[in-house]
Amino acid sequence: MSGARRLEWLNAAGDHIGTTLDLDRTAQELADYAVPGLADAVAVDLLESIVRGGEGERSGSAEAPLTRAMAVAHIHRLRNLEPDPVGELTTAHPSKVAHQCLITRRPVLVRRISPDQYEHIAPTSHAALVLRRSGVHSYMVLPLVSRGVLLGLVDLLRSGDRPPFSHADLALASELAAKAAVFVDNARLYGRERAAVVTLQRALLPRAAPSTPGLQVVSGYRPAVDPGGVGGDWFDVVALPCGRSTLVVGDVMGHGLAAAATMGRLRSVARTLLGLDISPERVLARLDLAARDLEEDQVATCLCAVYDHAERTYRLASAGHLPPLMIDTAGRAAFLDVPPGAPLGAGVIPYDEVTAEVPEGSRLAMYTDGLIKNRYEDVDVLLERLRTAVDGRPAVLSDSCEAVWAGTDSCGGGRFDDAVMLMAETMAQPDADVVVWSLPSDGSAAGAARRLVRAQLERWSLSELMDVTELVVSELVGNALRHGGGPSGLRLLRHDRLCVEVSDIGPDLPRIQHAPLSAEGGRGLQLINMLCRRWGSCRTPGGKVVWAEQDLPATPTDSRHSPPQPGR
Repeated sequence: MSGARRLEWLNAAGDHIGTTLDLDRTAQELADYAVPGLADAVAVDLLESIVRGGEGERSGSAEAPLTRAMAVAHIHRLRNLEPDPVGELTTAHPSKVAHQCLITRRPVLVRRISPDQYEHIAPTSHAALVLRRSGVHSYMVLPLVSRGVLLGLVDLLRSGDRPPFSHADLALASELAAKAAVFVDNARLYGRERAAVVTLQRALLPRAAPSTPGLQVVSGYRPAVDPGGVGGDWFDVVALPCGRSTLVVGDVMGHGLAAAATMGRLRSVARTLLGLDISPERVLARLDLAARDLEEDQVATCLCAVYDHAERTYRLASAGHLPPLMIDTAGRAAFLDVPPGAPLGAGVIPYDEVTAEVPEGSRLAMYTDGLIKNRYEDVDVLLERLRTAVDGRPAVLSDSCEAVWAGTDSCGGGRFDDAVMLMAETMAQPDADVVVWSLPSDGSAAGAARRLVRAQLERWSLSELMDVTELVVSELVGNALRHGGGPSGLRLLRHDRLCVEVSDIGPDLPRIQHAPLSAEGGRGLQLINMLCRRWGSCRTPGGKVVWAEQDLPATPTDSRHSPPQPGR
């Protein structure tokens, strides 16, 4: 190869090596490019620490670092060679020439392999025999070093009538190795960045959904293949008092660590607001204020849905998010008409809330745009593909989610944006688990509420809670009569806990006050606060509700309260 051709060949290497930021593919591209232009067979090994996302070797060591075979390329005549299998740890015995290269970080050239040198080149004795019988006669090994960091090494072989490697070939191979090492290092750094962002992203997402009355929830997160595509998609499931549950999905507009960090902050704010049992449109309005206060000046889309098991309804509000899908029991899917609103951080409020009635067995699918997005189709086409993927409705909810992931994977080489999907199915539960009554708005309401609660607790075999629950109901109904224009409804829920809820038409939320010793009243909420696990209130379109929760008594089958076993 003439000097001009060598330079041209070396310059063209950048068009064939490092076409992606994938470590395995970059190593294979290096091996493929060197065969047959420079060698008849090439093997690329990388440090095990690099493969696992760690650092390379920055300084010399008396011991060779652990390496793993990443790529092999050869001409057809050398197909029977026995290099270390790709993906396996490589042989690095001190007697091997490759070991010397790793220790010194200097290339080693063996122009003519003598009979006793094959054992020091091949990984095994049998591989050395195959090497010799195949006519391999020349060998060199070069370190892959970038920015002073040892990343691995590359072995090159020549055989047959081809002339042995020369010092000019060694110089050319060294230039190729230096150029390829930069591409390998870039892939390593991007891989580390992607792993860090994905780890942060997953750490900020909920690990398990809470117990939600009348609702089965399945969630999923898929990171982008490209490290730059990982960002700020999130979801959350929050159990609210009296059988209500909140489902949230959101997407920070941006990628990388900054977007993931912003996502974590917004999710924390949203979870705090939802824990206060605030309506969806008010949650989005508060989130908009929080997003505008962030220094990153980023915006996000968000969809919030509150499911009420007793009424079998969803209350939904959207901040610039894609519409949710409702799937009926026959498998027919349709998008819900939710006013999109402006993204969080845009400063355009208020948001509109809609209510959707859902029959038993129906499913709601919420997602981020990474689920459907690609680089060449219109959003309407993508949404229709999603609706088609949801159609059919497998019997098992998790299977339905997997079918959606498979049916929307239209990006060719994998998703270029991260994606979140949340799917919830309304479940049948005994009607007695949630009981709703209407109450008179006069002074007889407290007595009627006590009778209803007492009878229901007897049916539930919860007589242990009867005295406290009657007292709590009396106080809540009394507050509704004095400050809320009279009670309008009473709800009793038995799930993980026993929850009682009284609704009225008054707009003012109750709060605990310090009553003077001479006062005859004003201590009702203090009493509820002492007797119950927790209590709270929230506004509704027609007024407000005030609720209080108690722990259920332990049962013999409850492992959390069972006595310790001997010997444990």
